[in-house]
Amino acid sequence: MVEAGRRGRLTVYLGAAPGVGKTYAMLGEARRRCERGTDVVVGYVETHGREHTEAMVDGLEVVPRAEISYRGTTFTEMDTAAVIARRPAVVCVDELAHTNVPGSRHEKRAEDVEQIRAAGIDVVTTVNIQHLESLNDAVERITGVRQRETVPDELVRTADQIQLVDMSPDALRRRMAHGNVYRAEQIDASLTSYFRVGNLTALRELALLWLADRVDDALDDYRRDHGIEQPWPAKERIVVAVTGGPESETLLRRGARLAQRAAGSELLAVHVISSDGLANPDETRVARAQQLVASLGGTFHSVVGEDVSAAVVDFASGANATMIVVGVSRHGRVRRLFTGTTGDRIAALAESIDVHLVTHDEVARATRRHWYLSPLSRERQVVGLVASVVLPVLLTVVLEMVSDPDQLPIDVLLFLAVTVLVALVGGLVPALVTALGGFLLMNWFFTPPVRRLTISEPTNLVALLVFVAVAVGVATVVDRASRRAADAVRARTEAATMGSLSRSVLTGQDTAEAIVERLREVFGQDAVSLLARGPAGWTVVAASGTTPAGAPDDGDTRVKVDEDHVIVLCGSPLRATDQRVLEAFAVQTGLVLEHRRLREREDRAASLERAEATSTAILRAVSHDLRTPLATMRASVDGLVTGALGSEDQAELVAAVESSTEQLERLIDNLLDLSRLQSGLLHPVLRDRSLEEVLPLAVAGQPDGAVSLELDESAPMVRTDAGLLERVVANLVANAVRVSAGNTPVRVMAHVLPGSVDILVVDRGPGVPPAQRERMFEPFQRLDDTSPGGLGLGLAVARGLTEAVGGTLTAEDTPGGGLTMVLSVPRAESRAEPSVSPAQVVP
Repeated sequence: MVEAGRRGRLTVYLGAAPGVGKTYAMLGEARRRCERGTDVVVGYVETHGREHTEAMVDGLEVVPRAEISYRGTTFTEMDTAAVIARRPAVVCVDELAHTNVPGSRHEKRAEDVEQIRAAGIDVVTTVNIQHLESLNDAVERITGVRQRETVPDELVRTADQIQLVDMSPDALRRRMAHGNVYRAEQIDASLTSYFRVGNLTALRELALLWLADRVDDALDDYRRDHGIEQPWPAKERIVVAVTGGPESETLLRRGARLAQRAAGSELLAVHVISSDGLANPDETRVARAQQLVASLGGTFHSVVGEDVSAAVVDFASGANATMIVVGVSRHGRVRRLFTGTTGDRIAALAESIDVHLVTHDEVARATRRHWYLSPLSRERQVVGLVASVVLPVLLTVVLEMVSDPDQLPIDVLLFLAVTVLVALVGGLVPALVTALGGFLLMNWFFTPPVRRLTISEPTNLVALLVFVAVAVGVATVVDRASRRAADAVRARTEAATMGSLSRSVLTGQDTAEAIVERLREVFGQDAVSLLARGPAGWTVVAASGTTPAGAPDDGDTRVKVDEDHVIVLCGSPLRATDQRVLEAFAVQTGLVLEHRRLREREDRAASLERAEATSTAILRAVSHDLRTPLATMRASVDGLVTGALGSEDQAELVAAVESSTEQLERLIDNLLDLSRLQSGLLHPVLRDRSLEEVLPLAVAGQPDGAVSLELDESAPMVRTDAGLLERVVANLVANAVRVSAGNTPVRVMAHVLPGSVDILVVDRGPGVPPAQRERMFEPFQRLDDTSPGGLGLGLAVARGLTEAVGGTLTAEDTPGGGLTMVLSVPRAESRAEPSVSPAQVVP
């Protein structure tokens, strides 16, 4: 009985390979359900003639299949409508990935199954692992056979129940040898090709791994639904805490080795964005860690958290991890004594998750780091040390002039102000010297008894001790603030530098010369060169400055861009911070070079595509438009050869031959001109010419009264190629005459402008809509022109020739109706001998 409004459940029998018995297992479940009184029918089953499978169908109700005719042949498919009308509790549908015969209601059987489930009917189906969409490429690499019928992974993954039907490769091959899978004539070929032991083993592993992921998802759903936060160690998952420091790569490799000890383990790297550990993690090292994780087969994750330890443990718990790998703290002994370490806090919070502490070289380096080393320049430190001695003495002299026994609180505040000032200038060490000196000076000069280091009043002793403590604290805070400010300025400078390079990429200023020039300017180097490795050694791709390096060893600083490119700088050595920026610059340069290569490849592909499109269009045109004049000429010649025609008929045929020949000449000339324009083989000879020489020749071939040439003798000379200009005007006039209405002649005029002369070809034809005017200048565009003998090349060739001689060709409306072609030609700067010289064409 089907419940109204309920979606049917889906049970999938997943076969590790063909022939493992998934259909048999599906029918076995159907028989068991029937025995329990469930209403079960068979919607579709494919027995492939196997006796044991056919025997399992006996006793089950089978819904008749639908017959579909396709190309004169009748096929059978599952009758989905009949199954829904029957409304059983469960229906068995074999071969979920099957593609239905054209003409069926749905393209895929999986869609039929979804329709049946939407009707509230449970479905039991079968599918082999090689038919899953995500594994299609992997199966093809293993077996050499690409599966044409696939099913989306999501449909199978979201099934209510998945049963794996598996069999060892040797057992499956024995089944085949006994004839339980394929017919006798197919056994030998199958055993030596698709059903090799290696293929079957790989398919079996794919099925097990895919199903293991599905089981893992189900376990996560169960833990989430039941509020279980404690990890269940059903599968080894190693979480590596990455700080972004130099030890990150060591931790990742150690975590990968731990993950490799158990089959099916996962490696996850987590980076917490926080101020703990490293105030400013190196983005280059973080990016390198991401690449390393990917190469090790793991995944990289970034999370935000105020407490690094809690964030790492929360992530590991959510990922159901079994172990956390964390590095030994790089902090000094004093800080570890008072604040503890990240590893200790993770171990305290991890509960049932194992914590693996990994030592690394940075621990030893951290113990050798000195607290008194300052990031400030040497000049500022020297000035600070001088001020730490001079300023307290000067303040003491001034205060001695204003001798007041009750001014000790004011003295303390003034010496504290001097300490802060020295900390701002020279950092922590000069500030500590100032604090110690101020303590001694105030004790000697201003604390009774004066001129002695003893202190009579306890309150004065407390005041001086508080001064020292506050001075040390304030100096420390000021020193840290100055360090953070310096870091911020450096980060802003680095961001501005990288932003400048990014803008150059986006604006197209990404030539190799621009890159090296920008590097030389940013880092103040004498010379910068970009080198490429070739068969003959290193070659200079681009260089800037004096005496650039020709090999990596010739420079003072070098950084690797990729396997075949290196940047070499000649000049003063770079600081460590600048070296980091240079490495980021190199990464960006590699992206620029790759972008250039891809763009050049795209340009070449686009050029080839345009050439292919032109060739295809030409072939289409040749097959149609050139066939008409050839057929006319052939028919005319055949009629003339017979000799049985009268003189008038012969004259008419001769005229037809002449007309067809002229048509062929025009088409071939246009094709040749278009080819020369696109290949860059047309080289005009520009000289000063008179329009009186060019325009009469351009309109000479038109019928009497068809063209009206209106040219003023005072028209200035133009700078052009006479032969090409004549071709353009003749082409425009011929088009205008063809489309002009009635007996209205086409007008050809010259309009003089300050820097050019516009040649106007005015017709009274139907005109062209503004939206199509640019399109009509493209090759093979005839728009609504249905006159015979044209390829749609005339205007494309005319514009190309016009641009070749330095002019422009546009179209405008003719007042009162029609189209005006405006051919703008540059005016001549000086008069010259009017000699006609045709264009030089490279054949």
